Amino acid sequence: MSEFEKEVAALRPQLMKYARSQLRNEAWAEDAVSETLLAAMEKPQAYVGLSQLKTWLVGVLKHKLVDQLRRQSREATILDADDAQDIDGLLFDETGHWRHKPGEWTDQPEKLLGQQQFLAALDACVEQLPPAQGRVFMMREWLELETDQICKELAITSTNLWVLLHRARMRLRECLQENWFSSPSKQ
Repeated sequence: MSEFEKEVAALRPQLMKYARSQLRNEAWAEDAVSETLLAAMEKPQAYVGLSQLKTWLVGVLKHKLVDQLRRQSREATILDADDAQDIDGLLFDETGHWRHKPGEWTDQPEKLLGQQQFLAALDACVEQLPPAQGRVFMMREWLELETDQICKELAITSTNLWVLLHRARMRLRECLQENWFSSPSKQ
């Protein structure tokens, strides 16, 4: 097993935790994570090092989660061909690389480091959210699902969704204010 494969395999528990929080189904989460790990190990050259390996794998997993949600919704309903767009085709080229690469920040390592530190603080704050708030926040902001999709998936009203999102954002604001913005090393 190569060093890259060992690093990828070591991140499996964190990927499973994230997938479980989004899908709330052990089998679906396992499928999505397995597909993510398989994709990474089949095409290690797709990881070009512009981000941490974990960040890259979570990005791949994000698309696998959307695919998993789509597969599950297809089992319940029949979708039009227009609704079943291949998200991988929109985001990745035929070689498996991102269609749009990150911008100028890659030329400035201090900005990248600050962004990575901020994302770590944000991740820690999201982990502290109540499960329902964390799930809707991640579905809306990370997976970029539409209101109708989230409401259908969770069987909630749009009003309930917006209340959960508002509460999640307020808690995240408080957490980030306390743990990031007021930190002496950030001032």
